[in-house]
Formats: sequence, C-alpha cells, structure tokens
Amino acid sequence: MNIGIVGAGAIANFLMKEINQNGTGEMRIRSVFVRDRVKYQELERQFDVKLFDRLDAFLESGIDIVVEAANIAAVHALLPNILPEKDVVLISIGALADTDFLGEMNNLAETYRRTIHLPSGAIGGLDLLQNAHATGGVNAVSITTRKPARTLIDREAATEEVVVFDGKVSEAIRQFPKNINVSIILSLAGVGVEQTNMTIIADPTVENNIHTIDIKGDFGTASCSVTNNPLAENPKTSHLAAMSILGTLKRITNHIKIGG
Repeated sequence: MNIGIVGAGAIANFLMKEINQNGTGEMRIRSVFVRDRVKYQELERQFDVKLFDRLDAFLESGIDIVVEAANIAAVHALLPNILPEKDVVLISIGALADTDFLGEMNNLAETYRRTIHLPSGAIGGLDLLQNAHATGGVNAVSITTRKPARTLIDREAATEEVVVFDGKVSEAIRQFPKNINVSIILSLAGVGVEQTNMTIIADPTVENNIHTIDIKGDFGTASCSVTNNPLAENPKTSHLAAMSILGTLKRITNHIKIGG
C-alpha cells in the first residue's frame, strides 16, 4: 500500500521513520504534501519520499490512501477535495466537532465510496463500545481526562486537583477546543456528543495525561484507563496517539482482521 501524508510535523516524521526506515511489510510512504517544499526538502533524502505543494499532483502520485497529519484547518480546507479521490486516515478529529462538516464528509464518502478511518488515538475501549452499542444498548458513557495542572490552569502552586469542566462533550467542545479529540472519537463510537459526559481535571500530582472511560449498558459495565507517555519528537503529542495511526494502517493491509 502506497501512502501519502498531509503534513510534515512530529507524527508525520514518526510514521516515515517507522514505515520507511524500520519497514512494515506491505506499506510504504511515497508522497508528502506540504506548503513549503524548500523548508522540508531534507525529508526527501532522509525518508526517500517525494514532496508536493500542489494537491492535485500529490493525489496523482501513485498513492492508495492519504494520512492527514496536519491540523483542523487543513482538514476543512483539503478533505472535501481528497475524499473524491482517496480513502483517508484522519488524525485531526476535532474537525468533526462541526456537525455540518461531519455530515457533508459522510455524504461525500458515501457518494464516492470512500472510507474515512479514525484512529483511536490516546484512548482504548472503542471496539467494546461500538459492539455494545450495536443494538443501541448503551445507557451511559463518560470520560474523565486528568492532566498536569500546569497545562490547564495558571495556578502553578496548586496543591490539590481542580475540576475545570464537568458536563456534556458538546459543551466541552466549545469551552476546551484543544482537549476534545478523545471525547469526539468516543462520542462518534457511542451515544453522541449530547449524551457523552466529560470531566477534565487539573491534577498537580500527575505528569502525563490520563484518560478513564466508563460504559454502562445492557451488556454490563466496562472501564478502561490509559496513562499516556508523550511522543519523544513532540511532548504535546501522545505516543499512543501516534502508534494508533500506525496500527490503523497495519489493520487496513492485514488479511486477517481482529476486533472492530
């Protein structure tokens, strides 16, 4: 499978290293779409890829699938032009907080028979949630995100945890747009942004982000907690989030599908 990447940041570099340098079977990153080819030209030599600054040329470069590794603005600007041509692995899931845009992209994918793959990112348990909700039998879904206090509040000397948000994901999207990727993917897998609860805690005793998911339904109850180490190339990115993209790509190429 020949892969094209939109973006050249930490996640793109992680994928190029893991796929092109370390080797992952049937996959190869061939093309990278960037705004400034001169700025990133070293990537061509380092990872044996070709850079493009024209989207049409990028899409015609012999790639089978596009991995978006840029930002929400890039998704809004580029995805409507990419979907008619290629399947997409979408990293900036925050773009789908816009329900109108989500509906438009779903219709576009259906029209052109394309697939938008959404990696699970920094959380787990999404396969369980989707299975439990297959017949609408999930009654409650909540996520508690615990972050180092300094990343959420100005009180450097805080000695106790502070709940900075407790409510529906739909409201969290408005108040905390930089902390919504995990809540959006959880909502899409289950009962939606209006029915999924989110709590965000600023905790001076932790150094890494911790996400805990609780699910109740006809099947019983389930709980999943993940403590995320940062990606070495970018401490603001979860290592697991980067790995989930690689895992998604591997599952696409696997002949035996597990879970889902």
